[in-house]
Amino acid sequence: MRPSTEAVAALPAARRPRVGLVVDNMDWHARALSRALVALGVNPTPIRLTACGFATSSPTGLAIDGLGTALPDAMVVRSMSGGSFEAVTLRLGILHAARDLGVMVWNDARAIERCVDKSMTSFLLARAGIATPPTWAVESRQAAAAIVAREVADGPLVLKPLFGSQGRGLRLIRTPDDLPEPAGVNGVYYLQRFVGVEDNGFRDFRLLVSRGRVVAAMARHSPGWITNVKRGAQPVAVVANEDMRELALRAAAAVGAAFAGVDVLYGADRRPTVLEVNSMPAWSGLQKVTPFNIAAALARDIVAAMAERLARGVA
Repeated sequence: MRPSTEAVAALPAARRPRVGLVVDNMDWHARALSRALVALGVNPTPIRLTACGFATSSPTGLAIDGLGTALPDAMVVRSMSGGSFEAVTLRLGILHAARDLGVMVWNDARAIERCVDKSMTSFLLARAGIATPPTWAVESRQAAAAIVAREVADGPLVLKPLFGSQGRGLRLIRTPDDLPEPAGVNGVYYLQRFVGVEDNGFRDFRLLVSRGRVVAAMARHSPGWITNVKRGAQPVAVVANEDMRELALRAAAAVGAAFAGVDVLYGADRRPTVLEVNSMPAWSGLQKVTPFNIAAALARDIVAAMAERLARGVA
């Protein structure tokens, strides 16, 4: 039987675990998750990776924002700001190091790397036999144009930023001439078969996965083919069917994510396919159509996972 969250909440204040919330700022999501963790007897601490670093002469080898050379019991990555290749490498290195030092990191650096790079996500989904649209990623505009010329006979392609979220920078590609110059895509052409179906607008689904289960789900309706809530799509409550649930759980497992937002779409063949997996998912739109507190559900999962680690350590 799994140890309950009571095993953590019952600890005296001095021994209550500390969860580092990795954030750029304490946004709505971070504040909600912080309140939920406090309610479960956990001490949440904001951590900015931009203020962390390595310090190999310290006991841990790290310098953690707000904690000095001490380590939190867990780190939950809510958001991570962009930056130079060197800066992002350093921040991911800190998450890698924290895990190596025994800190529970949700999601860990490897899962983040796999999801931030959409081409790697597509590769892992396909390798795992998970339904996902055919995808290509190349650096040359000439190579991208050859792919478009060959593939558009079967329908348009979607050009996406390799690193991107919330529907920003998406383009529908119908001819090679639709491709921008390399500077417009930071030198990488990530192309995916367009599988959307117009039926009084467009619709896809977002499933929030945590700790091996689907926590909540919604449909997103839009008059246009870009269905992100941040781009004006309307969230609608749904109960995910078994096919979608299985796909979402397998997709999260394929990228190694403890929690994730999985985007699922039904194509013309009426079968679900996974478009993307987000390792740092927002849930404000989903919360609007969900009758329970999503942050509280995530906090319970985090604390339960910590309780399991505590039980294994005691044993």
